[in-house]
Amino acid sequence: MAAADGDQRWLVECLTATLDTARDVRAFAEESLRQASLQPGYGAALTKVTINKEVPFGLRQISLQSFSCSSFSKSYVVHTVFFCQTWLHMLDDPAVVCWSFTSWHLAAVLLKQFIKHHWEEQEENFVPPVVSASEKVVIRQHLLTSLDDSNGKIRTAIGMAVAAIGQNDWPEDWPELLSFLLKLIGDQSNGNGVRGALRCLALLSDDLDDECIPKLVPELFPSLYRIISSPHLYENSLRAKAVGIVHSCISMLGSMSGVYKRETLSLMTSMLDPLMEQFSLILNSPVLSQNPDDWSMQLEVLKCLLQLIQNFPRLPEAKISAILAPLWQTFVSSFKVYHLSTIQASEDVDSIGYDSDGSERSIESFGIQLFELWTTIVGNSLLAKVIAGNIKELVYYTISFQQITEEQVQNWSRDANQYVADEDDVTYSCRVSGALLLEEIVTAYEDFGIDSILEALQICFRESCELKQAGSADWWRLHEASLFALGSLSEHLCEAQDCGYNVRDLLEKMVIDIMGTGVQQYPFLHARAFSVVAKFSSLISKGICEQYLCNAAQAIASDVPPPVKVGACRALAQLLPESNQSSVQQNIMGILSSLVDLLRQASEETLHLVLETLQSAIKSGGEQSTSIEPVISPIILDVWAQNIADPFISIDAVEVLEAIKNAPGCLQPLVSRILPTIGSILSKSKIQPDGLVAGSLDLLAMILKNAPAAVVKAVFDTCFTFIIQIMLVSDDHGEMQNATECLAAFISGGREELLVWGGEPGSTLKMLLSAASRLLDPELESSVSLFVGSYILQLILHLPSHLSPHIPELIAAIVRRMQSSDIAGLKSSLVVIIARLVNLSAPNVDQFVNLLLAIPAQGYGNSLAYIMSEWSQLQGEIQGAYQIKITTTALALLICTRHPELSRIEVNGLLVKTSAGITTRSKARVTPDHWTKIPLPSKIFSLLADTLAEIQEQVGDDADNVCEEDSDWEEVQNGDGIPHDMMYAASVPSNANLSVEHLNAMAKVFDEDEDDSYDDDLAKTDSLNEVKLLDFLTNTFVNLWESDRPLFEYLLQGLTNPQKVAVEKVLRK
Repeated sequence: MAAADGDQRWLVECLTATLDTARDVRAFAEESLRQASLQPGYGAALTKVTINKEVPFGLRQISLQSFSCSSFSKSYVVHTVFFCQTWLHMLDDPAVVCWSFTSWHLAAVLLKQFIKHHWEEQEENFVPPVVSASEKVVIRQHLLTSLDDSNGKIRTAIGMAVAAIGQNDWPEDWPELLSFLLKLIGDQSNGNGVRGALRCLALLSDDLDDECIPKLVPELFPSLYRIISSPHLYENSLRAKAVGIVHSCISMLGSMSGVYKRETLSLMTSMLDPLMEQFSLILNSPVLSQNPDDWSMQLEVLKCLLQLIQNFPRLPEAKISAILAPLWQTFVSSFKVYHLSTIQASEDVDSIGYDSDGSERSIESFGIQLFELWTTIVGNSLLAKVIAGNIKELVYYTISFQQITEEQVQNWSRDANQYVADEDDVTYSCRVSGALLLEEIVTAYEDFGIDSILEALQICFRESCELKQAGSADWWRLHEASLFALGSLSEHLCEAQDCGYNVRDLLEKMVIDIMGTGVQQYPFLHARAFSVVAKFSSLISKGICEQYLCNAAQAIASDVPPPVKVGACRALAQLLPESNQSSVQQNIMGILSSLVDLLRQASEETLHLVLETLQSAIKSGGEQSTSIEPVISPIILDVWAQNIADPFISIDAVEVLEAIKNAPGCLQPLVSRILPTIGSILSKSKIQPDGLVAGSLDLLAMILKNAPAAVVKAVFDTCFTFIIQIMLVSDDHGEMQNATECLAAFISGGREELLVWGGEPGSTLKMLLSAASRLLDPELESSVSLFVGSYILQLILHLPSHLSPHIPELIAAIVRRMQSSDIAGLKSSLVVIIARLVNLSAPNVDQFVNLLLAIPAQGYGNSLAYIMSEWSQLQGEIQGAYQIKITTTALALLICTRHPELSRIEVNGLLVKTSAGITTRSKARVTPDHWTKIPLPSKIFSLLADTLAEIQEQVGDDADNVCEEDSDWEEVQNGDGIPHDMMYAASVPSNANLSVEHLNAMAKVFDEDEDDSYDDDLAKTDSLNEVKLLDFLTNTFVNLWESDRPLFEYLLQGLTNPQKVAVEKVLRK
């Protein structure tokens, strides 16, 4: 303690007091430290205490902890004298000394927090004051020279501090850090230094960039290899960290390989032979226990191999192949441990730990890593050939890994919600990872993969039967896992049955075998059987399906374990719509009644499932659903109201109500039941709980959709004025969006009649236009206006004559809204409105162009210049078949006007590449995108040619598709991409007359997941949707070619070769 003088002595005394058992003493010491940190030199003083070997270990650790406090002021010295006296007594107390030894982990965490809060002002979590530059130098120097501290816990804490500082200061403010660490790692005579530097570098390795790695790897790898290959000198945990750093280097080299392919491959090749040798030795050691310390190195090796194969798939096959036998040894031995410790849970050991990053380390996480690696190997065309002879065995062990664990049995038995969630949400587990591997096997090996899977399934089924006969209590696990594997491949196996494979016999044997077992004894087996029968209902015989349907109906009405009811609900949801309606009608009332009872008991995840099943049952109930409407509707409305804040459950409830609405004879009573309450809610919208108004509007939109005029008028009389009021004053996103959909539904359902329902002439139209004006208000948040496009399109389609006088004001408002928005989706929807107005103006499109020229736009000469600059950029992002057709035909009409003002407008052409290499976010900020400028007609001509080429690709001749199929498959196999015509050709007829169905196939390329129910309504009512786009574009190009050859030739010169080919193809017809 003699070496600690001045500030250090005072600091030690304060730190001592933080250990006092008296709360007042501790609080005073902590406040002293908080005040002290406001003074310069506090951090340096703490660092000196930390590295002072004469200070007791416990206090050195506490000094690290205090790094996170914020205080230093010598005015407190007088008050800390008695703290020293207290400490002298505490040193004689073994309990206190023992406690100080256990505080190291907390100290390291708090030190990292201090650095995060006080080291860098630009950091998001910065808390003043900032450490001065001169003090930072002192702290860095002292910490760096102490990385070889003899105490492992101090060494670890210092390493964490160095790494945390390095993440901010290296390399600009601390260029010597990496060279110092490399020197320390390379010094074999300083074992503590090697350990400290390696731990530090392991923490820093994820921040190494593409400039550092190529220089670092040649210097660092020999030292890492020496550590990895020296089990007699270094403990396994340290060797695992060395392998972890290798993993980080391989990952970074992989990310660089796209730009620096030759250089990265050269670096990898130089390391590959020695690495593979060590990796083989490490994996050759079998996994013998679930203790993570026993297989931590194997885990890091698996991660390295994964990065190698993913990032360098063309590495010499022989070098990678050498690791496959040891990898198989690891796979098989780990399954034995996993089976005993996790599936059967026969070992009473805590099997879950966590690494320094907080990631789980368990034998299950080890298995998941193995599956990820095997999936990558199978997906590599070269390595897949090497392991082809062992695919059946790989499938067998995969299915074995997929058995339900004892922990899952316990958790799922206690909580049905957890069972449903884990099944639906694709949780992180060996079951899910194994399913992904099986999927990859089918993709990679096709028929051979199917054969291997079916053979392995037969083996697993036979073994489960043998276990059952032998009296094993766990026989059902392998049977259930086999069914789980079947279910995960249901689509592939149903197709295989159609191609001649006998999937049906095996599947029927497995599900029939279960019928003779007890539901109470084997609930998860019966639950899985229900689920599998539902997935394979098109393949399994009708008799078995009907038997399982009957069993499912009995299960939901019986006292059986919750997992069985979950499986029964899944079976009912799938089987009811497919079953013989006469037999369904006999049992539907009982099924509906049982589901209503279940609904009263359900919560969270099970509530979703029961609502989904109830929806299916109502749709299958036909006229019988009418008699139960008075019972079901109030309960569903109650569920909806209670869960209005949960969008998933409330949406499910609305969908059930929609099924009731569509059932024969249910619409009128349902509307009568809903309308008074909804009207009351909307009339007092400002005092309702959060979400209730938005939910009520969503419910109304569902009622209005495709409703007869009488229902639309009833809703109008009760709610229309309230909805308009909400539109004009609300700022809630959900309320505004749902109200917009309601108004669009009113227009769609009421049309011209709507305008006379309001009483006073013109009042309804005025209110509709006021709502449009609010939605187009540039001061409104963009997300509030997302549905304005569909709303205004309804006005244009159904009230064109009434809207016509307001079109100039409408266009001006659209321009202002576009200029104030950064959301491409909103801008695109507004472009569609302009495009529909262009079509509406035909054949006088030039007059519409003149109108746009007369409307000003901020920053542009006129609205035409602004709109076309945005439209030309957004056309490729417009989604939906209907929208693509509207905008494409409008562009064609515009270019056909040959209006002189079009040629005076310049828009963005091609992106100019300004720098080589990868464009990072920092580069993008410094160097924004630059575009060539081209005349608007050239851009429109190019966009039309793009669309034409896309259509031709989608509806190309069958002969072309056949002859190109093999070459396309080779491209897919080689990883060069999936051609669009392969992805969607099956859904596109071969003729060239592009109807709605054809356009939908094309639109999938742009938007596969769009939920466009309101756009479907637009498409049905808009006569423009009957236009055959291919014919329309063909006529456009032909007319331009015939009427203005010089212009056509000029525009043709600006096209790419594929675009030219597409245009020339239609000209030759």
